[in-house]
This record gives sequence, C-alpha cells and structure tokens, in this order.
Amino acid sequence: MTMEYRIKGALWVLLALTGPLFAQNNTAYWQQHADYTMEVAMDADTYRYTGTQKLVYTNNSPDTLDRVFFHMYFNAFQPGSEMDIRLQNIKDPDGRMVEDGKSRIAALSPGEMGFLRAESLSQDGQPLTYQLEGTVLVVPLAQPIGPGARTTFDMAFQGQVPLQIRRSGRNNAEGVALSMSQWYPKIAEYDFEGWHADSYIAREFHGVWADFDVKLTLDKDYVVGGTGYLQNPEEIGHGYEAPGGKVKKTRGKTLTWHFKAPKVHDFMWAADPDYIHDTLQVENGPTLHFFYKNNPEILENWKNLQPKTAEAMGFFSRNIGPYPYEQYSVVQGGDGGMEYAMSTLITGERKFGSLVGVMVHEMAHSWFQHVLATDETQHEWMDEGFTTFISSLCMNELMEEGKSNPFEDTYRGYNALVRSGKEQPQSTHADRYDLNFAYGVSAYSKGAIFLSQLGYVIGQENLMKTIRRYYDTFKFRHPTPNDFIRTAEKVSGMQLGWYLTDWTKTTNTIDYGVRDVVPTDRGSRIVLERIGLMPMPVDLLVVYADGSQESFYAPLQMMRGEKENPYPNIQRNVLADWPWAYPTYDIELERPVSDIKAVVLDPSQLMADIALENNIWQPTP
Repeated sequence: MTMEYRIKGALWVLLALTGPLFAQNNTAYWQQHADYTMEVAMDADTYRYTGTQKLVYTNNSPDTLDRVFFHMYFNAFQPGSEMDIRLQNIKDPDGRMVEDGKSRIAALSPGEMGFLRAESLSQDGQPLTYQLEGTVLVVPLAQPIGPGARTTFDMAFQGQVPLQIRRSGRNNAEGVALSMSQWYPKIAEYDFEGWHADSYIAREFHGVWADFDVKLTLDKDYVVGGTGYLQNPEEIGHGYEAPGGKVKKTRGKTLTWHFKAPKVHDFMWAADPDYIHDTLQVENGPTLHFFYKNNPEILENWKNLQPKTAEAMGFFSRNIGPYPYEQYSVVQGGDGGMEYAMSTLITGERKFGSLVGVMVHEMAHSWFQHVLATDETQHEWMDEGFTTFISSLCMNELMEEGKSNPFEDTYRGYNALVRSGKEQPQSTHADRYDLNFAYGVSAYSKGAIFLSQLGYVIGQENLMKTIRRYYDTFKFRHPTPNDFIRTAEKVSGMQLGWYLTDWTKTTNTIDYGVRDVVPTDRGSRIVLERIGLMPMPVDLLVVYADGSQESFYAPLQMMRGEKENPYPNIQRNVLADWPWAYPTYDIELERPVSDIKAVVLDPSQLMADIALENNIWQPTP
C-alpha cells in the first residue's frame, strides 16, 4: 500500500490508498478467557427477563485470584445512580439524556428504570456471597483461582430493561422495542494492570475474550439480530432460513433463538416485531445482515445502504486487515451509533449520507475495538480516534467526497479545544473529563490527529504499514499505546517515544513559525522558530518568483531518523537535525530575497500547528 502526498495550492495533501498487506505475529501477551452459556427468557409485556449463566473462567495470568467482579450495567439507569448524579452535575450533559434541562434517569419510575440482579451464585457448586455496588458485583471466592486454573460460576439473574436513555433500552425514539446491550452479568477484565471493574458512569467498556452460547426466548413475532451465528434457522425463519428452505412450525407464543459467538468480548442483540431482515454476501468476506423498521420513509435509504456496507467492509479489510468473523449485522436501534461484537446499533431515520457515515464509523470500530480491543476507559483515543481516522478516509472514497484533506474538520475541532482552555491530557480516564466537549474532541479529533500527524512524521506509506502491522500483531490482545508506538518505530526505524508522550500525556501544543527572511552575503536566510513546547520535524516549501519550487526538511534530532520525501516531484534538501532545545533554526539559500515569492511551513497542514498565521512568509509589497 502506498499513501502519497500531492501538493495542491502549496497547502494541501491528497491521500490515495492502494497495495499489499504487511504482517507480523507476536505472542508475548497472556489473556484471560471466559465461556458463557446463557438461557434467557424475555417478557415483552413487562420488559423483565430472567436468565441463567454458566461461566467457565480460565485464569491465564501468573496471579492467584481471590475474588472476581461482574459488571451489572443496567443498574446505571436508576435514579441516584452514579450515571444519574454525574449527568446532573456535569456542565454540558449529553442532550439525549436530559429533558427540559433535567436528567431523564432521575425521572424514571420503578417500572421504567433498569436493573440487573444476581439471584444466586456459586463457584464449582459452592454457594458464594456477593455484594452489589451500583453497577459492579463484588464476589469473594470460595476457592482462589490459581495460575492456569479453571473454575465454573453458575448464576441465576433477573433484569428489567430501562426506557431507552443511553445506548441500550426499550422503545427508543424510532420505536425499536429492544436494544439489548450491556444487558447481562459480564465478568470484568483482569490483565497485567490488575482488575478493570469500572463503574458504568458515562463512557466506554473493556471485556474478556470469550465464547458465547446464548438462547433467547421471547414472543415469536419478534425478529432478533445482533451478535453471533444463529444455530437453529430452520426453527426461526424470519429471513434466517436458507433460500427455499422450510421453516418448522412451532407451538406456543414464543420462539427460542440459539446464537453462538466465538472469540468476542461482548454480546448484543436487538428485537422488534416490525424488523425487515435483509442479507448480503460480501465477495470473499462475511455475510451482512440488516435489520430495520418497516417504515416507508426509510426503506429506500436502508436498501441503498447495503452495497455501501459491503464496500466499507472491503475498504477496512484492505487497509487494516482481514475481518475475522463470518457475519456482520447493521441493526436499527439505540440512540445514535454504538459498536458491538460482530454488529452495531444505529439510529435509522437519517439522511442517506448520515446513515452511511454512522455505519462506516461503527463498522470501523469492529477492527479497533472489537478485534484489537484497547481499554477504552484509559485509552479511549486509541479506539475513537483511530476509528475516526480510518472512517474519514473510507467516507472520502465511498461517497466520492473528493476532499484533499479528509481530516480538515478534526484539526478544526482540536484547535477549538486548545483555544477553549479546557483541554485535559489524553491519558485522563474517560470518566474524569470535566466536560463532555473536552472528552469528545480529545477522543475523536485529537485521537485521529495522532495518526494523521504521525504520517507527517514518519511518512504516509509507513503510517499505513504501521496500522496493518499493529492489527496483525495485536489482534485479540488488548494492546496499549506503547504497543502501537513501538510498532511504528519498527516500521519507520525512528525513535517515537517523544511523540507518544507529548501528544497523549500532556497538553503541550505545536507552534512553529517563519520568523523572518533576510538577505545575506551569499543570498538569503530563512529563520524558523519553535514557539510551542511540543517538538516536531519541519517540512518547508519555498516558492520562487520564476514559478519553481524547492522543499527543505529539518529532521527532529530525537527522532534519530528521516522520512522519505513526501513531495517526489519537487527538489528536496535534507538539512541538519533540529535539536528541540534550540528555539530557532536557520536555513541558508543561495538565492536573493527578491527571488522568493513565498515560504510555506508544513504545506500539508497535517502538523497540528495551533497558529497557522505565522506559517507563511511573503515579501511586503
């Protein structure tokens, strides 16, 4: 794959993607494993459900565990929960979760709120005591789980589906009956950092790689879609049966849907009696499933969405790595767009461009969150930002947007955050941001710039090689920021720890400028200055009065390397390294000042310079 720069108006870059994959394996990480077997019955009239869960938990860590934790997410949707109190106190609450300026959770009645409770719990047949603390179930063990050991938990549980407030719930704004995400007792992740038993307050999730075997029993009029492969299509029908196949008639008012989902860290399902179910087979790829309401106003958009979904699947598989599952489902539901294993929930009453955009973004998460699976509570920018980066490239191609800089909006958003004075380091826990605005820009925009700007540092071809190698090396391994930057170092041959530190752990900003262009005895001198605290290498374009152009490249000394020429059609001069501590840097030219029409610092504008007004010098008329 190549990604090349092309100068347009001396200021912009055009990104083009083609070429082969790049692979490398790494087996240095251990991971915990869980096998879930669940049988769940849903009462569609009361929105209450009961279930049993057999969980076989394998401790692949070198540690002995004397307790475990389960996430009980639906308890967030109760008046007085941490989610409710945070919603009432944050200065810019999520508009979907408030009405007339007040928390929608606080207004839930006992029959409308959510809950998830363990009715009984045992370990290898021995009853356990446990304590529910909000959205976390704390479970001391009857017998410690030693390294390499396996234990079995049996739980009976009951829950109530809340009115749709955030991501999951019943009867969303578009009339979807059940959006069932974060609905079951989910064992918390344990890794080299310890337990990740975070309360459900606002943000993202982390989970254990698992195999799911789930049976869902509910009214036979309902159509179900989401995670997993249906095991009994001949009993279910509803578009799952083989073409021309017969569906067995069943007695009674309910059907039991049997799904299996291998090697995922979550399980989502949605159900509605009015779902249309379409399928589309991707060439050399998975089967796509589409579930959407039989609403005449959206039918055309949802039909047209289907070939675009296949195109997006191909784009991501080429540019990140092969999609590892045999199925992907696009399901109308939820409150916007949210990714889940092998599937997504998206709201469907949108203009076509918006419908494609939300599908593309959530599908991209299938690679960065549901195969790589970073800990979003700590490193949300690695998921949201990387997803924003690749989905921007995808939309530019898929919708033929023709943008010379597909990341223009992300840079604009980041600059707005810097100017606001509300920025916090990207290393901030996702729930600890003071403002939703600061979280959103940091995770999505600044996270995307981490990659687009890294392409400026190491070269665009090396950036795409890094993404593919990172995916191939760390899929199914919960990678950390250091795993990514070390991958980039191996691909580029450069030292990049400084880049990870300054961009993600500080709020240092980038500001380089052209201070002056002055005459000398031999020609002229360009004086550059570093104003911001964050170091960067420098690309400079000089445009002469005769129409010719010349580029200059000052590598950053601490990189200990150089990128390839991003402008192969322009003569390039590689200069001496610029040590960060030096505030100024001189470039000597053998042409007089009168020959110079313009000096442009970073013509690509992929460097997140917060003050572009000092990046261009032109002679005074």
